[in-house]
Amino acid sequence: MENETFKSGFATLIGRPNVGKSTLMNHLIGQKIAITSNKPQTTRNRIQTVYTSKQGQIVFLDTPGIHKAKNKLGEYMVNVAEQTLKEVDVVLWLVEPTDFVGKGEQHIAEVLKKANVPVILIMNKIDTVNKEKLPGFLEAYRKLYPFEDVIPVCALRGVNMERVIQAIFRFLPYGPKFYDDDTITDQPQRQIVAELIREKALRTLEEEIPHGIAVAIDRMREREDGSIMDIDATIICEKDSHKGIIIGKGGAMLRRIGSQARREIENMLEMKVNLQLWVKVKKDWRDSDFLIKNFGYDKKEI
Repeated sequence: MENETFKSGFATLIGRPNVGKSTLMNHLIGQKIAITSNKPQTTRNRIQTVYTSKQGQIVFLDTPGIHKAKNKLGEYMVNVAEQTLKEVDVVLWLVEPTDFVGKGEQHIAEVLKKANVPVILIMNKIDTVNKEKLPGFLEAYRKLYPFEDVIPVCALRGVNMERVIQAIFRFLPYGPKFYDDDTITDQPQRQIVAELIREKALRTLEEEIPHGIAVAIDRMREREDGSIMDIDATIICEKDSHKGIIIGKGGAMLRRIGSQARREIENMLEMKVNLQLWVKVKKDWRDSDFLIKNFGYDKKEI
């Protein structure tokens, strides 16, 4: 017999790159899962996270931003995002507070109309605008699409998070849990470690480099006495000139990235970490099907 008090289902977060999807998801879950930075293309893989309460369980699929693809990695990311729309009970569309609805938003609206799934508009970063202008911004988006609900939030400060959770539950069916209560992600540890290293590189490096980097975990092994996790990882970039910038003068930049990443990895694993980083050049890897797959972006998983 179906559980008539407990709800469970799937929600996805979509929006243009860098609108705050990962920040919102981290706040809803109450723990850092998705990496965040102020640069585009931060999220590449679909990240599955889980929110569980007495009311029910929400499985979040965080997608790469929907945008016009410029290379094979871009095509992969857009395909992941659009495929996800077909698998969920409700979509959260994140936008920034403005009454200018650009071509990017119009493109997303067209994609959503084909998906035929309930959509909640989440207007993020409301702390950055005059409150008196907010109704006009919301109205501009209401004209674009027939939303089930419209919620203004500040993901960075956790404003209106409970209202978002309750809005999602409205569209979930009654049913059993998909995951145990203590599960917060189905991401393998190695993948989260790689993403944390990539986040620190994104935040530390110059504007033109981060688009062209990936991180491969070469070795991740706990010592027999359980005292330390040894991790060897390689940052892959597209140009020889980028390699020099990533390493920095006397290796200073690479040490800075490694030091910041190690602290977060230790917090996640709750143990000491010995992190060794290397840098390799793989030219035009974002346009190579083989290398895209090799760095963890497998088209077969879409």
